[in-house]
Order: sequence, then structure tokens, then C-alpha cells
Amino acid sequence: MLQASITKNDKKARMLIIIFSIVVFTAIALLGQFKLQLQLPFDVHIFAKLNALVNSLIAVLLVAALIAVKNKHYNTHKVIMLFALALSIIFLVSYIAHHLLAGEAKFGDANHDGIVSDAEKAAVGSVRYVYYVILSTHILLAAVILPFILFTAYRALIAEFPQHKKLARYTWPLWFYVAVTGPIVYLMISPYYS
Repeated sequence: MLQASITKNDKKARMLIIIFSIVVFTAIALLGQFKLQLQLPFDVHIFAKLNALVNSLIAVLLVAALIAVKNKHYNTHKVIMLFALALSIIFLVSYIAHHLLAGEAKFGDANHDGIVSDAEKAAVGSVRYVYYVILSTHILLAAVILPFILFTAYRALIAEFPQHKKLARYTWPLWFYVAVTGPIVYLMISPYYS
């Protein structure tokens, strides 16, 4: 097994993880209330594409990290997971940028007028329900997974591997689901970006 990378301080770690998680959750929840009106020399939906790419890469890294740990390549597992965490920070910044600059798109809004008419609803049919199930589960799990990811990483970094493994059994599949459904949501909603 690996040595501890940081000094154990459960009280401080718990406080920092909770504060960081609340700040991130609050910032994202408030994003729906604001849209910056800027004329930029590029398509602001490049951030959504970046988000889908980063989420896809995180999903691949999660699988690679799982394989590494199953094969007892603990240092490789650690490096991969730290890279996945770093990519998650890039994702967060890009996500905030996209929502601040592009606003919200509505699934089925083919004419981009901000209203999904009955004809537009009929055109997408039951796919609309599939989209909303995937989107709602993605959002719900994305909202709750952050502190679990951070607590799981913390347990590994202080070399409490039994606790890390116990948390990872729940954290990994939820994080993987969020990482996989993110690009699916993007592929489904991107035709309706204005």
C-alpha cells in the first residue's frame, strides 16, 4: 500500500469539504438565474463540448483506475484518480462559463424561441421523457456526489485504505454514472442550442 500523502486532520478536512461542496452547489444552483450578455468572438457552446469531452475522459479514467487498483497497481490508481479530480475542476470552470454565457436550452425547442410548442413536443415524442429521466438523475447525482468524491479521496490521501475502499464502493459507480450521462445529455440537448 501507499504512504499517506497528507497529514490526517478529520475535523479540518470535513469542514473544508462541506464548505467547498456547499459553495459549488450554491454557485451552480444560482447559475440558472443569470446569463451574461456578452458578444464573444466564438461560439459559447464550445464550453458544452469541452464539458462532454472532459466527462468522457473522466469516465475512461475511472475505468482505468478501477482496473489499476484491481491489479494492485496502487500508485497508478492514485495518479489516475488525481488526474480525474483535476479534470473535474476544469469541468466545473467550463460548466460555469457555459451556463453564464449561453443560458439554458430547452429540449425540443427546434426554432430556438425559448418555448417548446405542442408541435415541437410531438416532433421529439417519447425521447423527451428519456432525456428528462437521464437529465434529472444526472443532475441529482452530480449535486450529491462531490462531497463523497472528496471524502473518498481524503481517506486515500491519509492512507486509510479500508475506509477509502468502503466509500469508493458507492462513490465510484455514482461518479461513473454522472461522467457517462453528462455526454449523453450533451448529445441530446446540443441540437437545441441557439
